[in-house]
Amino acid sequence: MSNMQPFIEKLNSLKFDNMYLNDFLLTWEKTDQEIDALFTVADALRHLREHNVSTKIFQSGLAISNFRDNSTRTRFSFSSAANMLGLAVQDLDEGKSQIAHGETVRETANMISFMADVIGIRDDMYIGKGNAYMREVARSVQEGYDEGVLEQRPTLVNLQCDIDHPTQSMADMLHIIHHFGGVENLKGKKLAMTWAYSPSYGKPLSVPQGVVGLMTRFGMEVVLAHPAGYEIMGEVAQVAAANAVQSGGKFTKTDSMAEAFQGADIVYPKSWAPFAAMEKRTELYGKGDMDGIAVLEQALLAQNAKHKDWECTEEMMALTKGGKALYMHCLPADITGVSCKAGEVAASVFDRYRVPLYKEAGYKPYIIAAMMLMAKCENPQKMLETLARENKARWMK
Repeated sequence: MSNMQPFIEKLNSLKFDNMYLNDFLLTWEKTDQEIDALFTVADALRHLREHNVSTKIFQSGLAISNFRDNSTRTRFSFSSAANMLGLAVQDLDEGKSQIAHGETVRETANMISFMADVIGIRDDMYIGKGNAYMREVARSVQEGYDEGVLEQRPTLVNLQCDIDHPTQSMADMLHIIHHFGGVENLKGKKLAMTWAYSPSYGKPLSVPQGVVGLMTRFGMEVVLAHPAGYEIMGEVAQVAAANAVQSGGKFTKTDSMAEAFQGADIVYPKSWAPFAAMEKRTELYGKGDMDGIAVLEQALLAQNAKHKDWECTEEMMALTKGGKALYMHCLPADITGVSCKAGEVAASVFDRYRVPLYKEAGYKPYIIAAMMLMAKCENPQKMLETLARENKARWMK
């Protein structure tokens, strides 16, 4: 039987009651102890699976997958997490639904939720829209549950919005914790979250915002680096600054990639679009001004092209602590000479870190499964103990 005791003891020391029957929309809406508990449950689920123990807590039920933007890792991670807990996955293809015929968000949310336990949504394209849409869905299913339309209230999981990418940043953080041998070893570590050149213009801000919004909670020295004009949302920067004060860490900004890399223990070079430009794009789409969008796109591509030197090269990596900083990326990366002529990272750097990068991505299914389990189980400790005691084989060897 798998030994759950270390995980149970850790969970018993933490307070996370509010995770039960609640959504996961922004990491900074959760307490430090809730975040710690979620990491613990994710590790416990991974431990069980590695020991061939079934983690199915549902005998039936749906996990609704609503991706309003393209995805590989998060889409498959969500499906894997749902399946791991015993839920079937059903994609909501809005093009094949009645949404095009004027069906309201409230109606759609209820119609897809009769036997749904979880709804995962990715809506990251437009500033001021994605997170707001998720909250509208959450209000709608809560209303349906309160009125007796729904037998259960589905949990909402943010699979990336315009503000945050919590499943990504949480997976990133769990990767960092394991890489450095425990959260207690992160105090004072320097993490460089830097902009990097990309030949595309519209990458979401939610990854860098998610990283600085979460990593600043662990006493690390988090540096946000970008050329002038590529600022993130002001309110997220304020969250990061407040987190750093509370955790005893630091949150600083610079317009120099080299300065950010200097002595860094962790580097995360990733392209994103300027916040002001994404606000403008949202406004143009709202007006249906496709000509205006085309003009904006060309202007932003030209702006990006001025900063091709913002690349994670071997020379940049040599500036890091011992020249061996942990290189991170949410993937897919724009790899110079491989996926594009010039991009975010040199091919030699990416290839050297390819295995750690894949392992970083591998934490995401467990993070999502932990979000689901903690929202559906009033006593996760008891559930984990039951799974270990029953010791049902995931597959027959």
